[in-house]
Amino acid sequence: MSDIHVCPLSQLPRILESTGASHLMTLMKIGTAIARPEGIADGRHCVVEVSDIVAPLDGHVLPGEVHVRRILDFAAFWDRDRPLLIHCYAGISRSTAAAYIAACALAPERDEAEIARALRAASPSATPNALFVEIADRLLGRGGRMSAAIAGIGRGADAFEGNPFALALG
Repeated sequence: MSDIHVCPLSQLPRILESTGASHLMTLMKIGTAIARPEGIADGRHCVVEVSDIVAPLDGHVLPGEVHVRRILDFAAFWDRDRPLLIHCYAGISRSTAAAYIAACALAPERDEAEIARALRAASPSATPNALFVEIADRLLGRGGRMSAAIAGIGRGADAFEGNPFALALG
């Protein structure tokens, strides 16, 4: 079983090559998403166009159920033969939320707090978007445990962009 890898946009080509990822998830604000990179087969690049916000803001797309369902559906579609790579602009908020959501969805028997602690250990700067997590918590029927676990690890260390990392599913 392969891991979920996370990186900022600036590291995407290098991390794609070093991980051999077969599936790619791009979370960028509307109109800024990248084209499917060479090496990622057609149908294996999920683009979620959404802003990194938790409250409405003019000119931005607030994360909603449709965005989180795309994350969940793509994670379920991933065959796990090779890594899944998730990126956003900075590799700190949207992509770490998506990785946490995917890990919770793909390992329903795992404790939410355990996954959150693994996320924090892998990425000191990870600050998962709380609205993404809240929506996924509801959709996955986790009873507030996902949101509580992310609140429990607190805000990550300040950084312009996160360092690439892997989150194991098991």
